Amino acid sequence: MNKKKTINDPVYGFVTLPGDLIYDLISHPYFQRLRYIKQVGLTEFVYPAAIHTRFQHALGAMHLMGRALDVLRRKGVEISSSEYEASQVAVLLHDMGHGPFSHALEHTLLGHVKHESISYLFMEKLNEEFNGALDLALRIFQNTYKRKLFHQLVSSQLDMDRLDYLRRDCFFTGVEEGAIGTDRILSVLNVHNDNLVVEEKGIYTIESFLNARRLMYWQVYLHKVTVSAERMLVNIVRRAQALVRAGETLEASQPLMTFLKEELTLANFKENPDLLHAFGQLDDHDIWGGIKLWKNSNDRILSLLSNMLVQRKLFQIRMGTEPIRKDTIKVLRESVRKEYQTLGSETPYLFSHGVVTNEAYAEGQQINILMRSGQLLDLAQASDLPSIKAISKIVKKNYLCWPKNVSLQD
Repeated sequence: MNKKKTINDPVYGFVTLPGDLIYDLISHPYFQRLRYIKQVGLTEFVYPAAIHTRFQHALGAMHLMGRALDVLRRKGVEISSSEYEASQVAVLLHDMGHGPFSHALEHTLLGHVKHESISYLFMEKLNEEFNGALDLALRIFQNTYKRKLFHQLVSSQLDMDRLDYLRRDCFFTGVEEGAIGTDRILSVLNVHNDNLVVEEKGIYTIESFLNARRLMYWQVYLHKVTVSAERMLVNIVRRAQALVRAGETLEASQPLMTFLKEELTLANFKENPDLLHAFGQLDDHDIWGGIKLWKNSNDRILSLLSNMLVQRKLFQIRMGTEPIRKDTIKVLRESVRKEYQTLGSETPYLFSHGVVTNEAYAEGQQINILMRSGQLLDLAQASDLPSIKAISKIVKKNYLCWPKNVSLQD
């Protein structure tokens, strides 16, 4: 069977699957599940065309990895065929641990278990099935391989994951301010002492990339309507969990019910292989299917929230740099309680408050610029723009969201 297939991707054009191993990994049910997980959660409530998936993103990241490695090879960097394939496998599988709606429910369905940890467990499972073919990919993914540049291409400030999701999310949302020059970025990559660097001529390209990332966070990922919709989704799932754990009968698919019944830890996944298999069957459809059933739930809080989300009757939201005052939350809690005649334990499901952060260029994960003189500088040092130093700081915004029919007096 010919497994060297070509896929027509709307972002990059024709993408070729490089060989049998990657074809077989993509064909595996655990990977096919990514077709049914939205890349950007409920962002489609703001940008209707943003319905692309983790499946598309993973293929795009794999494609960019191949192109990046080709650029480095042309510049004289020695990359073996096994390193080449393993790097593509590592980035292809890097998002397998995402649950329904990607980041939106990450800390709700799985508590404190990070999606990267679940990705690694999936990769270990696949490695068993493929008789050790993923050994090197696992080491690259976990950053235990001696040549660090390959892990940096998978996970860093300038990895293939970020290059693809920014380009792809910009394409599907239509937010042109987030456009990045992928071809130009790849062309200025190089290696110094086995670490990934950017050539001096690429400084302005990387500045543009970081600015685009910052803009995409505020205009897409942390858009106030997206935050509102996703907080409602979180409250729905948390209410469902509370009911199930209190012994109430609730309709849901078997994979979803597994993660409603109890809060699970990474140790639980390692001890019980059936949990990973259940998670490997869980996707957006399970959540939407549950919500459509819960519209008619006997629990009026779950029913109310489910109907509101399906009908896009979202919470109104206030977002700003000023902290939300405790007395404001107290007033809101009482207003919601009076409006909906709720019990004290029910009221918190009908509003939400918290903090969102925009970290465009994190300290400790610097982008190194290789100057023509041979000197290596952090981008913030090499750049002559004060904005780069500014966006290296974490920006926080506080949000408060609540039903539109509730008046907030403060």
